[in-house]
Amino acid sequence: MTSRLIQLIPGVEANELMFLESMTKDLSDEQLQTFAILYNNERKKPDMILIGGIIGLLGIGGVQRFMIGQIGMGILYLLTAGLCYIGTIIDLVNYKKLTFEFNRELAAKIVRGAIQ
Repeated sequence: MTSRLIQLIPGVEANELMFLESMTKDLSDEQLQTFAILYNNERKKPDMILIGGIIGLLGIGGVQRFMIGQIGMGILYLLTAGLCYIGTIIDLVNYKKLTFEFNRELAAKIVRGAIQ
């Protein structure tokens, strides 16, 4: 199954791959393929969140939060200059964690809703 997921979801990182394997272990090949298509369309890549954080540091605070669907935090960051840049710097350090949390919630939602 590991090689199948790697083929279906290019660029997946090790911790994300392990999580996806546990989420999709009971799916048939057809369901796995449907999952991969839906997941690839909505999945966020860590480097894009990092770029959003850098943009937030340079002027438009909260871009990275808007990208992962945290609209309230994005507005707060926008109005407070990234919580005086401290929140933006923390997001730059934790960009992989932010991305993994978003992708984990997305995978659970897809498995619950679209597949079953």
